[in-house]
Amino acid sequence: MTLIATITPHDLRAAALGGEELAVIDVREGDAYVANGHISIAVELPLSELELKAYALLPRLGVRLVVTDDDGGSLAPLAAARLAGLGYTGVSVLEGGLAGWQAAGFVLITGQHALSKALGEVVERRDHTPRITASQLRDRFAAGEDLAVLDTRPLEEFNHIALPDGIAAPGAELLFRVFDAAPDPATPIVVNCAGRTRAIIGAQALINAGVPNPVVSLENGTAAWLLDGLTPAHGATREAAAPSPEGLARARQAQQRLARRFGIAPLSADALEAFRADAARRTLYLFDIRTEREFDAGHLPGSRHVPGGQLVQNTDRFIGSRQGRIVLIDTPDLVRSTITASWLLQLGLHDVHVYPAEPGELSAIGPVAPPLPPLPEPRGVIAPLELSRLLAGGKATVLDLDPAEPYFRVRRFIPGSFVARRSTLAARLASVPGEGPIVLTSGDGVLAAFAASDPLGPGTRPVLVLQGGTEAWIAAGLGFQTGTGQPALHPSEALPQPLSLPERRAYLDAYVAWGHSIGAELERDGLVRFPAIPA
Repeated sequence: MTLIATITPHDLRAAALGGEELAVIDVREGDAYVANGHISIAVELPLSELELKAYALLPRLGVRLVVTDDDGGSLAPLAAARLAGLGYTGVSVLEGGLAGWQAAGFVLITGQHALSKALGEVVERRDHTPRITASQLRDRFAAGEDLAVLDTRPLEEFNHIALPDGIAAPGAELLFRVFDAAPDPATPIVVNCAGRTRAIIGAQALINAGVPNPVVSLENGTAAWLLDGLTPAHGATREAAAPSPEGLARARQAQQRLARRFGIAPLSADALEAFRADAARRTLYLFDIRTEREFDAGHLPGSRHVPGGQLVQNTDRFIGSRQGRIVLIDTPDLVRSTITASWLLQLGLHDVHVYPAEPGELSAIGPVAPPLPPLPEPRGVIAPLELSRLLAGGKATVLDLDPAEPYFRVRRFIPGSFVARRSTLAARLASVPGEGPIVLTSGDGVLAAFAASDPLGPGTRPVLVLQGGTEAWIAAGLGFQTGTGQPALHPSEALPQPLSLPERRAYLDAYVAWGHSIGAELERDGLVRFPAIPA
């Protein structure tokens, strides 16, 4: 058995402050990372999903990698061994885990995508980003005022719930399309999202770019709109149009203002090739921040589609190594990449570049699947129709290992299946109700296949994998259910339920209170700085 190296909290902190390339991953399950706190520079990589996400988050196998959990012994050694098995060569475990980190006098921060959200809170206070409340916006609507309400969330969130008369302009598309959405400089622009961060970032981005219109963010977004008893729109589909030649010319002028202020220069083709050649020594992220439609029509080989707004909002979902090189691939105008780069730089990332891809370079076609290790040989598989026959006779039990869906997506599941978690599967197999085989499923079956290859211990019932997962079950025309009513194998792993209005209000109040304190917490922590770029 390979011995896994360890690192002390003091040595980890020294390495983080020393500027060397270093990735810290937190492998705890459930909401521990969010609610119980984590190291500020750590990214979330739950043990159950490690094989599914590691290669995209950490593309360089030689990166120095520190694994954290609660105590340094419960999950981290197993995760470190799995990472070594995937080919990572510089893996170590934090001695004593997060308990040891705190015992050494160091800080944990709470919250999901905490650094990205903290940036929004710091920026609003530092730059005095103008804002408007939901009730004030309602009154201005009622007075018949001409307003452009631009929603900076991804389209599926916008489709789920939006403001009346809202227009979708997701993330980096905001500056790209704003001059056609609000061509009159006198038209006030309201930028909104579900809560706070993306609206603050979007509004301040337009201000930073010199957009002449009055710009405000909607304070607390669609959440505040609902809590004020106002009626939202469901199924909204109105999108800001692609820029006209005049709109693009104005957006290009705004891009040049941002580029000068933030010191952003186009990366040359030769420099990009040099980065590629150096990728074994220094992590390289190639993010195409155009729309998914543009990406699928043609992109640079080796690149990955990540919308610019989500890259800023959920940076820790995409970038595991803060010292890695980040290249944002864009059309030659560089509007969307420049606005994205301006925020990544303010987030404290240093090696950020924009690349103007010419049409002839975009030779790869179609969507790109996340990189995965080879799937293990399953112990046994079962086809959807065969499983259906067993379930009809009560001769099988299905365990669904898929994590909970975001609020704006509908979970689809096999009737009678139970929510379960890969990391606790071995300990709970004996408590699985029913008779016959235990069948593991997940969305496309990949997570289930990895789970079935884990040491599950002796058992009296065979463990099989549903071929093609839940998606194959549905594609076969078999019945399915939707929503959050799927029962859990163990109460601690139950799906989160929709919040009542009082619960939403308490959550929003807690979020606002967190925003007031997170800047001071990060100052005390000292591992991350949000640089203020002079105007």
